[in-house]
Amino acid sequence: MFVTTAGRTNEEMISRAKEVAKFLKCDYVNRKKKSISYLTNLHHQDCIVVGHERLELHAKNERSPFFFHPNSASFRIKRIIGGESDPFLEAANLEKGMSILDCTLGMASDSIVASHAVGGSGKVIGLEANEYVAYLVKEGLTTWNSPVMEMNAAMKRIEVVNTNFKTFLASIASDSFDCVYLDPMFEEAINSSDGIQPLRKWAEYTPITEEVIFHAKRVAKERVVLKEHFRTPLFERFGFDVMKRRSSKFHYGIIKIDRQD
Repeated sequence: MFVTTAGRTNEEMISRAKEVAKFLKCDYVNRKKKSISYLTNLHHQDCIVVGHERLELHAKNERSPFFFHPNSASFRIKRIIGGESDPFLEAANLEKGMSILDCTLGMASDSIVASHAVGGSGKVIGLEANEYVAYLVKEGLTTWNSPVMEMNAAMKRIEVVNTNFKTFLASIASDSFDCVYLDPMFEEAINSSDGIQPLRKWAEYTPITEEVIFHAKRVAKERVVLKEHFRTPLFERFGFDVMKRRSSKFHYGIIKIDRQD
């Protein structure tokens, strides 16, 4: 990985690019008006591009870069403010002051909605295994400027942790969060999910195993929620109650925690 600037650059962007490179322990490469494809092929590496308004993650020989944007969170929060329900919040049963561990942060859309739901007295931690995705999303959450003030506040409250969720779940104390949420990359891609396609190149496909579910149930005080393709065998295999949605290709699986069992 190396870091460079957008084509039309200035001293401020160059300085910022050098700071990013230093933080990520990458090389800084002077753009010199060369194309990104030329530079990635020349250096045989992927790269991060520091632009005027955003950071972009470019994979060698890939056309579409990954960059942070709130994806569906914007219109979902507007609907919630307007009094409409949200299937994810219904599945997670989140209220003000609660805590949630988002094991698969990705674009952070669900974490943003969760943060809005639990408010300033709640806690949202999002885990992202890829260090470059984690960095871009963390930066994006703090700098994205939405016209919806509630959304800006929700984004800034999210804590991003660069780690693998399997390792993290096994390392923390029991009953650490009200809800543990798992939204792995679907093994069967959903063609309509164009917004997350650039993320697929960078995603870490950690499988949902018996060990993962064991620790998720141990860490969660209230419930474990799994978002998966409607054809997945995981719901039945691990005993999830399924919240089916006729108009969607994915469902939510719910395990309610009862420590008296």
